[in-house]
Amino acid sequence: MTRLQRWLVVCLLLVCAPFAAACVPERPIKLGALDWESGQFTTAVLQTLLQQGYGCTVETVPGTTTALETALAQDDIQIIAEQWVGRSPVMQKAIDEGRAAVIGDTLQGGAQQGWYVPDYVKKAHPDLRDVSDLVRFKDLFPDPEQPQKARFLNCPSGWTCETFNTRLLANTGLDAVFNNVHPGTGAALDAEISSAYEQQKPILFYYWQPTGLMAKYRFEPVAFPPYHDGCWQTLLQADSRNNCVSGFPVSKLAMSVSAPFQTAYPELVQLIGNIQFAPDMLNRAILEMTENQRSGAAQARLFLQQHPEVWRQWVSAEAAERLNAALETGGRAEAGIFASWSVAEGLNRSLSNTVQQHGAQFRHVSQITLDSLLLPLERALQRLPAWLVLLLVGGIGWHATRKLWFAALCAFGFYAIGSLGLWAALMQTLALLLASALFIIIIGIPAGIVMARSPRLHKLFSPVLDVMQTMPSFVYLIPVLMLFGIGKVPALFATVVYAIAPLIRLTALGIRQVNPQMIEAAESFGSTRRQLLLWVLLPQAKPSIMAGINQAVMMSLGMVVLASMIGARGLGEYVLQAVQTLNIGQGVEAGAAIVILAIISDRITQAYGRGRKK
Repeated sequence: MTRLQRWLVVCLLLVCAPFAAACVPERPIKLGALDWESGQFTTAVLQTLLQQGYGCTVETVPGTTTALETALAQDDIQIIAEQWVGRSPVMQKAIDEGRAAVIGDTLQGGAQQGWYVPDYVKKAHPDLRDVSDLVRFKDLFPDPEQPQKARFLNCPSGWTCETFNTRLLANTGLDAVFNNVHPGTGAALDAEISSAYEQQKPILFYYWQPTGLMAKYRFEPVAFPPYHDGCWQTLLQADSRNNCVSGFPVSKLAMSVSAPFQTAYPELVQLIGNIQFAPDMLNRAILEMTENQRSGAAQARLFLQQHPEVWRQWVSAEAAERLNAALETGGRAEAGIFASWSVAEGLNRSLSNTVQQHGAQFRHVSQITLDSLLLPLERALQRLPAWLVLLLVGGIGWHATRKLWFAALCAFGFYAIGSLGLWAALMQTLALLLASALFIIIIGIPAGIVMARSPRLHKLFSPVLDVMQTMPSFVYLIPVLMLFGIGKVPALFATVVYAIAPLIRLTALGIRQVNPQMIEAAESFGSTRRQLLLWVLLPQAKPSIMAGINQAVMMSLGMVVLASMIGARGLGEYVLQAVQTLNIGQGVEAGAAIVILAIISDRITQAYGRGRKK
């Protein structure tokens, strides 16, 4: 046998051996596709190790945390690459029943969590040391919606930390002076923290690691009493009456696997047990991934290329050789005929500079909008007796349609929402919907009139309106969140931008379609431009304008629900919590309330658009 033949045999053995020993390529291993940054990165690292090092066929399955844990217990997926041990009742039940197992310790030293303030706050106020000092420093953290009280930013809706943070506020007595603000999503919380830090503004918030912000900014923890396990278990129960206070536990991060997988793949279980990251290294990797807009797979590949000394301790010798060869040769993206360019970095830098230089002005506008419109409207609706609101809704329904049965259905629809325990949330959503509709009408109808009068402006703004209508609604939440902060005001501005295009377009269309002979007759009788507009054009274009208002209101309602993701309270908040916790009953109830409000709004605006026949 020649030297070349011997070398080929050795290579063939190195290639085939791990495949045969580790897993069966025909049977794909399914990983839960986690949606937070550390989960995306850890999942991608494990996926690369399994595919390139052990020759496994790997698929990722998206879903919420609770849904993925339920699927793991049923062996519909086999691995969740980031499991917060002791946080999930669903996972604990699966472990107790022998249907799942937690393996390894992926974060050295465990995941820290707690209440934090920026470092510059601690430097300016060194006496702010522990949780008992927060009462004296409450004026540092005013809540824009209630300036007489301070603001504490809780964790994303539906997470377990939302429960124990709420209990800690109550047990320490801080709920008397601090509002418990729910940011909606992790992205909204990150944006609010980043915006405050860029402007050097005081902020009090709950946070954890591993996260990119822990590597990007410097935070100082607010000290709590020592951790006590018995007390902590009561803090996890929303209905507990125990008033104890405990510091935060250090959470163990691991990987969870289904019981059949643990039995069938002992070598892969050993790999999973070996994986461990240093906190600074993991935080830095997450920061690089988010700031460079890399996917989890791209960042995982870069990490493995830069730190072979880390992953070689995890894998077998044969897998290490295969993975090293794959990292050196494969995975290079071919650009082909396309140039590599992006506007993302420039836009992000521009937004960051705007927040730093003009953030105070935008927050001032936000406060004016809150104080002059949103808060008075919401308080007025909440102070009205429920029976009076039902009569008003029924009266509006009758006035629009002149049908008693429709008026009764409108009143009964609102009554049904109240019976579901969602009356306060309904008033919050209705206030935001009315404020958005008011802004849209004030801006949209004049803009439509101007477009109808000027063919040049019509050609110029039509593409802009196309972009406004077709741009995904989530995109509008990003800039307003950084500029105005979380809450009602960014929801209002995002809703107006998203929903105003149909009204502008249909107003212009209705005016342009008015019979030219009617215009000529009005002008021949000496009508001025103002008289022509008020007495001829707008009355004739009323059906089209009302159709635009109808479309704008319906789009506003859809956006108001999405706005719960950036801390706007209302019916959408209940939907978001239901999605996060997989609470089907709560989701159906909140969804039904939104459907009822949407149908009533749609029928009333349509009826006013058609007018009444004599």
